[in-house]
Amino acid sequence: MTPEPFTPAGTYDPAGPPPGCPAHGIGPGGLRRLYGLGAEDLGEVYETLRAEHGTVAPALLHDDVPIWVVLGHTENMHMLRTPSHFSRDTRLWGPMQDGTVKPTHPMMPHLAWQPLCSHAEGEEHLRLRGAVNGAISTIDHRGVRRHINRATQHLVNRFCERGSADLVSQFAERLPMMVMCEIFGMPDEYNDRIVEAARDLPKGTETAIESNAYIMDVLTRLTARRRAAPEDDFTSHLINHPARLTDEEVSQHLRLILIVAYESTANLLANVLRVVLTDPRFRAQLNGGQMTVPQAVEQSMWDEPPFSAVLGYFAKQDAELGGQRIRKGDGLIMGIAPGNVDPRVRPDTKANMQGNRSHLAFSGGPHECPGQDIGRAIADVGVDALLTRLPDAELACDEDELEWEETLSNRHLVALPVKFAPRPQQDVMARPAHPAPSQRRNDWQVSTPQREPVVPEPVAPEPAPEPVVRLGAFQRLLRWWRGE
Repeated sequence: MTPEPFTPAGTYDPAGPPPGCPAHGIGPGGLRRLYGLGAEDLGEVYETLRAEHGTVAPALLHDDVPIWVVLGHTENMHMLRTPSHFSRDTRLWGPMQDGTVKPTHPMMPHLAWQPLCSHAEGEEHLRLRGAVNGAISTIDHRGVRRHINRATQHLVNRFCERGSADLVSQFAERLPMMVMCEIFGMPDEYNDRIVEAARDLPKGTETAIESNAYIMDVLTRLTARRRAAPEDDFTSHLINHPARLTDEEVSQHLRLILIVAYESTANLLANVLRVVLTDPRFRAQLNGGQMTVPQAVEQSMWDEPPFSAVLGYFAKQDAELGGQRIRKGDGLIMGIAPGNVDPRVRPDTKANMQGNRSHLAFSGGPHECPGQDIGRAIADVGVDALLTRLPDAELACDEDELEWEETLSNRHLVALPVKFAPRPQQDVMARPAHPAPSQRRNDWQVSTPQREPVVPEPVAPEPAPEPVVRLGAFQRLLRWWRGE
């Protein structure tokens, strides 16, 4: 039986909770609210909706604005890959057109249309996205990985002598900004203020406007400098792309990339480190070689994606999705977290997903995240370098004392306190010095054994050649990693 079409509720039940009240999680028409809930409660609501309605379910946003939430993995991918039916242009949304969604709506920072590739369609999308993709293609990924390693060492130097740290505020929230400032060509702009502004801007707080103004001032000045004197950095390549973006388009796209990359990667770093510190099996797999850091990062993106949902997509015409009749102008939420635990693709959510990159963490279709390889590199190199410096790091509080800031779109770990044996600082710019054969460590856990120095037999009457020392697997890997 085809479910009844989901239509906006125009009146409220006076006997029920007042408008905007999340009491009992039930709103007008018996629909479930997606706001006023913690992350665990929201996860339970998603599963309740799945049981009640299937892979696409009706629900309510703030101010009881109706929305569809897409819970199925297949249905999410179909929505993402069918731009002829579903668009990211918020101006198509019925509640936006008829004034139901007011300028003061709490989700307006996510809903306000802007002339960006993330909202554009057709030729305009190809022009803007082409410029972004072109600039990303010029990034020296090997050089970026070296910078990530140096930035990690710099951050660890700040707290390694104390024997304790908060890996959220002192590491996860800083490393992505250091790397993005380097990629953009503005390393001198990295400071506490830009980190705080990037954290504050997406929250919709009273200071968000001021934070946005600060970041836009930084990026506008950067755009003007690079327009006048281009260099070999992302910003210059974005400006000089044949798409000929205006200064306004350049600075606005820089802001979009900076904030999305920062927020998602900070969450990803915190999530991976939390699991390493709290799940003995996870850490044992890493230490024992059954799992690499990149595999651990991908597992985290299945279990706890950096963004749990994306608002939103909008129906350009009447359609059917997951057995539901979607009408022109309806809005839909891309359910990343519920899609990742769709029983049809993950019947056992505790099963290891090593080698499987089909999660929804980076979206898909025309609007798939263009910088996902940079995000992966920051997490892969950053986590590996941190654990190498602090192999004995352990959680400095009970796991149940950890707290999160939770919204519909993501779940951000507030703090991750750790303790470890105090260590001296390291010279982050020093070239790696390979020890003499007699000083080599023999306790590295590598897949192939170290080869002993080979001394060729002397050939008479010529003098015997000098001994040839062949590097072991670890030394060769270390030299490749550091770009030697």
